[in-house]
Amino acid sequence: MSAEAETVDSWEAQEDLAESLATGLNINAPVFVPNINAPEFVPSFLVNKQPDPPPEPSMSAAGVTPEEESLPVLNNDAADSWEEAADANTPSPSKESPSTPLTPDDDDEDDEDDDSEKLRKKKKPPVELEELAFKKEPVNVIFIGHVDAGKSTIGGQIMYLTGMVDKRTLEKYEREAKEKSRETWYLSWALDTNLEERDKGKTVEVGRAYFETDTKHFTILDAPGHKSFVPNMIGGACQADLAVLVISARKGEFETGFERGGQTREHAMLAKTAGVKHLIVLINKMDDSTVEWSEDRYNECKEKLIPYLKKVGFNPKTDVVFMPCSGLTGSNLKDPLDTEICSWYSGPAFIPYIDQLPPLNRNNDGPFMMPIVDRYNDRGVICMGKVESGACKKGDQLLLMPNKSPVTVDQLWRDEDETSSVNCGENVKVKLRGCEENDIAPGFVLCDVNNPCKTGHIFDAQVVILEHKSIICAGYSAVCHIHSVAEEVTVKLLICTVDKKTGDKSKVRPRFVKQDQVAIMRFETSGVICLESFKDHPQLGRFTLRDEGKTIAIGKVLKLVD
Repeated sequence: MSAEAETVDSWEAQEDLAESLATGLNINAPVFVPNINAPEFVPSFLVNKQPDPPPEPSMSAAGVTPEEESLPVLNNDAADSWEEAADANTPSPSKESPSTPLTPDDDDEDDEDDDSEKLRKKKKPPVELEELAFKKEPVNVIFIGHVDAGKSTIGGQIMYLTGMVDKRTLEKYEREAKEKSRETWYLSWALDTNLEERDKGKTVEVGRAYFETDTKHFTILDAPGHKSFVPNMIGGACQADLAVLVISARKGEFETGFERGGQTREHAMLAKTAGVKHLIVLINKMDDSTVEWSEDRYNECKEKLIPYLKKVGFNPKTDVVFMPCSGLTGSNLKDPLDTEICSWYSGPAFIPYIDQLPPLNRNNDGPFMMPIVDRYNDRGVICMGKVESGACKKGDQLLLMPNKSPVTVDQLWRDEDETSSVNCGENVKVKLRGCEENDIAPGFVLCDVNNPCKTGHIFDAQVVILEHKSIICAGYSAVCHIHSVAEEVTVKLLICTVDKKTGDKSKVRPRFVKQDQVAIMRFETSGVICLESFKDHPQLGRFTLRDEGKTIAIGKVLKLVD
C-alpha cells in the first residue's frame, strides 16, 4: 500500500515539474543562428597587446602587415618558446564559451577547416623564425679537471645565470640537497641527473646542457673528474671545440689534482689530444676561507700550470687564458668582478669572453660524417654524436660504417628541439630507419653514401710515449681511444724512432721504445674500426693509448695498411 502511494507521489512530482518548465521557458523562441561575420573574439588579457585588425590588409609604420604582427615572436618574455606564445594567443577550451549548434549549411565545414588551418599556422613556426633561431654559431664547451674542482657547480650556475634553469627548480634542488646534508651540491644537480651521481657527488657520465648568447649557441659537456671514468671523459672531449680546465684554489685541493695521479694533468693532455685548440683555466673557489680572493694564491696556481700546459702542446700566449671565479656564488661567470671583492683582476668575465671568441673553422662543405657516441631505442633507433663534417637533412640516405649498412634519416634533434637539418659542429640526435639497436655500437660512423669514411684493422701511426715504466716492443697490447671508439690494439711492428728536436727518423728498426720517446709503429686492432689518416680528417685520425688505468701515449694515424 505504501509502495503505491510513493509511486503516485512521484508521478505527481513529475507533472508539477513539467508545468513549471512550460511556464518558465519560452519554447516558441526563434532558433539561434550564429553570425559568422562577427569580429574575432579577443581575450581581455590580449586587448592591449593586439590592435584591432583594419578592414583591409595594410602596411604598418614599420612596414609589417597585421598578419606578420600576429606571428609568434621567439624572444617573448611571457612565453618560453614559440609554441607557448601561439597557445597564449589561442583561448584554451576551459576559458571558451560553450559551442553553439551550427546551422545545416554547406559552408560550415569549410569555415571549420579554415579555423583549423589558422590554428595550425599559428602552432607551426615560420621558416624564417626557425632558421633565425639556429643561425647562431654552435660551440661545444667541455668542463674538465680533477674530481671536486667544481665543474658541475659552475655548469649549473651558468645555466641559472643564462635563464636555462629557473629559480624555482634550483630552490627545489636546494631543499633536496639539504635533506641529504649536501647543501653546496644543489647547483651541480642541474647537470648530475641520476641518483648515483647526486648521492656520491661524482659525475659518472658526460652531462649535457646548453645555453645561448646573442651570437652563439653553446653546448655544455660536463666531464667526470674521477680517474675511474676517464674513458667517459675521452668520449666527451672528442666532441668539444673549447675546453675549460677547472682548478680548485682551496689549499690542498689544487696540489692533490696537479700531482702525479691527479686528473688535472691527464685531462689537460687528453683535451689537447682530442683536438681542442683553446683552453680556458678557471681558478675556482676563490671565495673559500683559505683563499679569500688572494692574488698570491692565484699566481701560484698559474705559475705551476703554465710549464705543464706548454709541455702538453698549448701555447700559453695564444691558446690559454686564466680567470679567477667562484662557481657557488657565480662571481666572474657572467658579470665582471666587483673591485671591492677583487681589485687586482680587470679582465673579462667567462661568458662574455667565450662569446667574443673568433668563429671556428668548420668543414661545412665536406662529406657528411658523424661518429656515434651513444645509441638507444625510443620507438626507433636514436643515435647521438657530433657532426664532424658536412650537413644532413631529414630523409637523407646515409651509410653506417664499418658495417656498410644503408639507413634513412627519420628525424633530427638539436638540443631536444626537432629540426629539419643539422650542420657541421652541432651535437645532435638522429633517428634512423633501416637498422636495429643491436646493429650499432659506439664508434660507428654515419657517412655520406658517395664518400664513406675509411675502415681498417692495421694502420701505421706516430706515437709519443708519455708515461710507461717498462719498455714497449712488438706484441704489446693496450686500449686505443680514437674519436668515440675504444678498441684493443697490439703493436705489430716497430718501424723507426723519431728525434724530438730534429724530426729525423732512425735508419735501423728499434727493438723497443720507452718513456719520452717518439716512434712510428704498426698497430693491429682486434676488429675493423672507422678511422682516417690525420692529414685527411684530424678528428678521426688522433688517438690515445691507455693501459692499467693510465694514459701511456698519444698518437696520430699516418696511413691505413689494411
